[in-house]
Amino acid sequence: MRHPASHRITPYVVFGIVALALHIGGAAAQGAADNYPSRPVTIIIPFATGGSTEFEFRPYAQKLIENTGKQFILDYKAGAGSMVGTAFVAKAVPDGYTVLGSTSSYAALPSLYPELPYDPIKDLASVSLMTKKSSLLVVHPALPVKNVKEFIAYARSAPGKVNHATSGAGGSPHLRAAYFYNLIGATPTFVHYKGTGQMTLDMVAGRVDAAITLPTLIVSQMKAGKLRVLATTGRERLRLLPEVPTVIESGVPGFEFSGWGAMWAPAGTPAAIVNKLSLEMAKVARAPEIVQRFGEEGWQMIGSTPDELRQWVIEEINITRRLVKETGITMEQ
Repeated sequence: MRHPASHRITPYVVFGIVALALHIGGAAAQGAADNYPSRPVTIIIPFATGGSTEFEFRPYAQKLIENTGKQFILDYKAGAGSMVGTAFVAKAVPDGYTVLGSTSSYAALPSLYPELPYDPIKDLASVSLMTKKSSLLVVHPALPVKNVKEFIAYARSAPGKVNHATSGAGGSPHLRAAYFYNLIGATPTFVHYKGTGQMTLDMVAGRVDAAITLPTLIVSQMKAGKLRVLATTGRERLRLLPEVPTVIESGVPGFEFSGWGAMWAPAGTPAAIVNKLSLEMAKVARAPEIVQRFGEEGWQMIGSTPDELRQWVIEEINITRRLVKETGITMEQ
């Protein structure tokens, strides 16, 4: 039996229903974004407390609280070179209330771990690239070296002679350090930590010999004579330490490493919420007190859009994959 024409569901009716659903869904998402954040936001730090990521994101959280009147709380989930915390955020409810504060290790891990517990491009939504920063090659003053040339000779003198500390196996500092030793023809013994806090304490105590780390963590120890800075890893010298040469200037052509910090949300987080959080992070990056604080450390404040961060990390992943392929660096190094 045929239905009366007035009861038929035509393509136009279907199109109208879909359009209405999309309109309602879009309005609901926009409404959620307008009220965001309506409760505390947790920023997951995938490293142990007391490290460089906490140093960076704690002032951001404080500024976000000041700007929005809402709570932004740091929570620490260290382990596996930042994979534990990153995977936690990738699997979190995509509502903008659980986000990730990452370092450049985010782009290094895919090159060394083919089977990550998350996809760095598909499982997390980019929010904002916040900073770019150079690191320092530092040693304990007990080492009989005062510059990069002497360090190279010392490191080459016996395999495994240098105990080199990293903030996590498979992280960007580990990968770039392995590349550095590959370039100079030396084999270190890597000692991996769950963050830079304990690593720095052990460096000062002389339990490890060398590290590539941020100026933030060691300038005071350097001034006190507890650590010795040999070079900066950036393309240019730091305003903070103008007397310290770059690694390239010191006779290692082709070695350059600048770290970075960024924020991510779980994939599927409404675009309106991601964009609102990105705009708030850009405000933080432009705040005069933030610019001054990190500028003194030689950091460049960015505050990018979500798309700019996405394109940046894709390029960084490709760079590290080429580096691994060209040098044969493995996790066993």
